[in-house]
Amino acid sequence: MASAPPPARGRSRRLSDRGLAVAFISPAMLLLLAMSVFPLLWALYLSFTDYSATRGGPANFIGFGNYTAILTSAQVHTRALTTLIYVVGAVGLQTVLGFGIAYLISRRTHGRGVLTTLFLVPMMLSPVVVGLFWRFMLDAQFGVINSMLGSVGLGQVEWLTRQRTALLSLVVVDTWQWTPFIMLIALAGLTAVPKYLYEAASIDRASEWFRFRTITLPLVWPLLLIAVMFRAIEAFRLFDLVYILTNGGPGVSTETLSFHIYKVAFLGFNTGTASAYGILMVLVVIVLTQLYLRYLNKLKEG
Repeated sequence: MASAPPPARGRSRRLSDRGLAVAFISPAMLLLLAMSVFPLLWALYLSFTDYSATRGGPANFIGFGNYTAILTSAQVHTRALTTLIYVVGAVGLQTVLGFGIAYLISRRTHGRGVLTTLFLVPMMLSPVVVGLFWRFMLDAQFGVINSMLGSVGLGQVEWLTRQRTALLSLVVVDTWQWTPFIMLIALAGLTAVPKYLYEAASIDRASEWFRFRTITLPLVWPLLLIAVMFRAIEAFRLFDLVYILTNGGPGVSTETLSFHIYKVAFLGFNTGTASAYGILMVLVVIVLTQLYLRYLNKLKEG
C-alpha cells in the first residue's frame, strides 16, 4: 500500500505561522472580550431592568423606563449643566494656558528641556495625590492659599464649602494638573512648523502678529483640536477630584454626572438605573466625538 505524499515545505510553514499567530492573539482577544465587551453588553441588558445589587431576586424587564426617567429628570439636567460648565471652563482655560506656555517655550533656545520637564510634573502625579494636596492647600482655616491671602491683607475664602467657589476650585485644580498635556501637544506642533516659512516672512518684513496669525496658528490648530478632544472626554467623566475635594457638595453644586452615577449605583444600589446612565454617557461621548472628528476631517481637507 502506497503512503500519502508529505505536505509541501512552504505550505506547512504558512499553516504553522497562522497557528502561531492565533495562539498569540487569542489570549489578548479573550481578555478584551471578558474585560470590555462582556461588561458593556451586561450593562446594556441591566439598563432595561429594575435590577438592584442588594435587593436580590431576578431582574424584571421594564423596557425604556430607566432611560425615560433619566432624560425627564430635572436633577439630571442640573448635573448635566454642572458637567458642561466644568468641561467648557476647565478645557478652555487649559487650552489657552497650554498653548501660551508652549508658544513661549518654543521661542527659547536655551533651557527648553528643563522648562518642559518642570511643567510636566503635575501631569505625572496621581489624581488622588493631587486632590489631597489641593484639599490641604484650599483648606479654609489651615490652607496655604488663605494664609497667603491673609498676609497681603485679603480676607479668607471658603474655597470648597461655598457654592460659588467650589466648582471654580475644581476647574483650577484640574487646570493645574492637565494644562501640561495641552502644552506638550502644542509644543510638538510648534516645533514641527517648517522654519523656511518664518524665514520667508522675515524677508517680506512681516510683523510678529502676522506670522502668528497666518503661519503658526493655522499649522498648530488641527493638532490642538485633537488635544482638546482628548481632554474634553477625560473631563466629561471626572470623578476622582470631585470625590476627594468636595464629595459633590456643598449641596449638589459640584456633583457631575459621573459622581451622580456613583451615588445611584453604590449608595442607592439602583443598578439598572446606573447602567442606563452609563450607556447614555457612552452614547453622548460617541456622538460628540464623531461630530468633532468630522469637523477635523473637513478642516484637514480645507
